[in-house]
Amino acid sequence: MTTAQGDRELWQTGGLLAAIILHNLIYPISQFGLMGAIVFYLFYAAMFVVGTWLLSHRAILRALALSTGLAVFAAGVANAALGTSFTAIAVFATSIIYHLVIIVVLGIYIFAARQVFTEIILAATSLYLIIGSAFAAIFALIEWFQPGSFAGANGDIATWQELLYFSYVTLTSLGYGDILPVKYYAQAFAAFEAILGVLYTVILLSRLVGMHTARN
Repeated sequence: MTTAQGDRELWQTGGLLAAIILHNLIYPISQFGLMGAIVFYLFYAAMFVVGTWLLSHRAILRALALSTGLAVFAAGVANAALGTSFTAIAVFATSIIYHLVIIVVLGIYIFAARQVFTEIILAATSLYLIIGSAFAAIFALIEWFQPGSFAGANGDIATWQELLYFSYVTLTSLGYGDILPVKYYAQAFAAFEAILGVLYTVILLSRLVGMHTARN
């Protein structure tokens, strides 16, 4: 890898990580009427599309990212405007598929590398955060199909922000206990996420150590 290519990929992976962090922080904007939803979902629908086009040259992944990004934007704006059960489930379903595309892109990018570079670390960090937000969409879908699947101190948990918080708490195995999965599918997927969070850390560290050892 040339220095110029390395610098370019460093900016690309760093930019994606910054976009993911910003996305997780600006969700309340989507609650400020239709215009707020348009701004939020435009940013959300663009970040994984751009990330895919920068980090992968596979035409099928680029096409999937673009199509699912457009679907997420349309579903999000429609849900903000109409607020029906159909538009809500459309947001959750398209978000899950949208996340799966970038998970595949980053997985290939990370595990195809032969040496440990800063951009690989940044991509791995982005993938970890994306897994957390992907499970938030899965939990939201579960809550939609089976209301009351999650319970907290103030009653049932239904908002995306609360489920995103619960997802990251579960992924990192913090287990605060302020939000609980109380029904079968919620418990099953919460347990799977906790296991995945531990396995991801172990597998990633093993991969990075192996790459560093091979280089030496």
